Amino acid sequence: MTDLECLAYSVGHADDGICLLVRIGVHRILLDCGITNISLLTNEIKQLLPADIVLCSHAHSDHAQGLLALHQTFPQLPIYASETTTKLLPLNWPELPISEVPDFCQPLPWHSPVELRSDLTVELFPAGHLPGATAFLLTYTRENRTYKLLYTGDFFLSNSRLVEGLPLADLRGLKPDILIIEGSYGTARYPHRRQLENNLAERIYQAITSGTSVILPTPPSGLGQELLMLLRSHHYFTGRDLDIWVEEKVARGCDLYLQLLSQFPTTVQNFAQYQPLFWDEKIKPRVLRRSPEQFPATEKPYILIADRDTDLSQYLLNQDNSIIILLPERPGKISQELNFAHTETYLLTDHCDGLGTTQLIHNLRPQHIIFVHGCPNYLADLTNLEELRNRYKLHSPANGTLVELPIGETFIVPTLPETNYEGELNELETEVIISLPQSITNDNRWPNFADTGLVEVRWQGEELVVRGISQRELLSQSSDRFISPELDCCGNCLHYRGQHCSNPVSALYGFKVTSDGYCPMFESIHFPFTSTGETETND
Repeated sequence: MTDLECLAYSVGHADDGICLLVRIGVHRILLDCGITNISLLTNEIKQLLPADIVLCSHAHSDHAQGLLALHQTFPQLPIYASETTTKLLPLNWPELPISEVPDFCQPLPWHSPVELRSDLTVELFPAGHLPGATAFLLTYTRENRTYKLLYTGDFFLSNSRLVEGLPLADLRGLKPDILIIEGSYGTARYPHRRQLENNLAERIYQAITSGTSVILPTPPSGLGQELLMLLRSHHYFTGRDLDIWVEEKVARGCDLYLQLLSQFPTTVQNFAQYQPLFWDEKIKPRVLRRSPEQFPATEKPYILIADRDTDLSQYLLNQDNSIIILLPERPGKISQELNFAHTETYLLTDHCDGLGTTQLIHNLRPQHIIFVHGCPNYLADLTNLEELRNRYKLHSPANGTLVELPIGETFIVPTLPETNYEGELNELETEVIISLPQSITNDNRWPNFADTGLVEVRWQGEELVVRGISQRELLSQSSDRFISPELDCCGNCLHYRGQHCSNPVSALYGFKVTSDGYCPMFESIHFPFTSTGETETND
């Protein structure tokens, strides 16, 4: 029997990257290298390569950041990716000028089987999610028997602003022996991508029209460029007298995107024929590169696409207008924590939700499925789906686990832990009480759900969905409550900017303060009152 197995160096739980070693017969293929420390792949005998071939699915850091170190340690190890991915890879090493990053990754064409070895071929299919993102189909032939393995990397069936979705029709009925697939969103269901874009555009529009600037921290490639295209083309912003600033790391990604224009959807190429895709100081809204010498003017609201690792305090102190920070929500992961009150999250999906994931699986009809890339609970939700358990052999390995993949054996449905809970519902005169068993608190998701003891309930079709309200959301709701203009407090003070005191004569100068705080240096923004409440007069 041909040996088929997968060694999960890192499966992408929490903030870990993806790094998988699959063995097909005599061949060892490394799928992605998104780990920061490649010591797992090295050994005392430097001549012994950790794999025969490396395939990189796309240029995001959690899939590619370890490739440069891997190449420097094993320069003879061949590394392959799509042409677009090879161009975007340097964004993973911002400490190096792009011209100094060695060209170590070999490009492969789309939709054309390439012979890597005499009995092993690889074919690339667009995976959506990010320009150049790839689903790899490996085909191994031995003794008149063909074995197929499909690795999706990160994938998205829906179209986004700069990327067309995975072409499901090209893969339908493929019947791979092994499918290695991401489960970032678990079984959750989300609205269509375009609806989420409209929701985000409306929130930004509300902020700008109320005189509030918006800061959007993003990674160097992907989300930042998607947001720029949204802001450039959405009817809320076209023709509006508005400055959109872009920090340097994200700007580097924009520059590389401009070199790959022929790889983008036709709609994007048509847009670029009539106006610049990104940098434009003439057509409104203006898109400007933020350099150390150029700081966004504070006389009017602006939008800033910031690097996700930047220190945002430089924008929040001594500003003439208020600022809101919008953070991308990562289902199953904790969003970046910032010590600023005006912080909200938004969801802009770039992975398939539960419906899209199962749709792809049923169209492929594999024998084995290995779920990776997602929080363990989300992956467990997928492996517990009865519609999958009854048809396929499911695996969700932890880091360091070796998964053996026998082909053609009798399928025995695995026994998995129960994740459904039975409770009781009591309808009283003034309220409805739902009682659940104590065992639900054993799940490590419970502390986040029950953080404040408050929940939000909504209908989703015929089902009732219960969602816990976090402290951040509760504080955000509290900070928006009405404050009487006659009340002497920081929220009504002339020097209250971005939740910080900007009065140099106040003992609170430069510190974060609550809207209901107070100090003797109070000056009302609404009325010419003194701190004692008496109207000022000129003698």
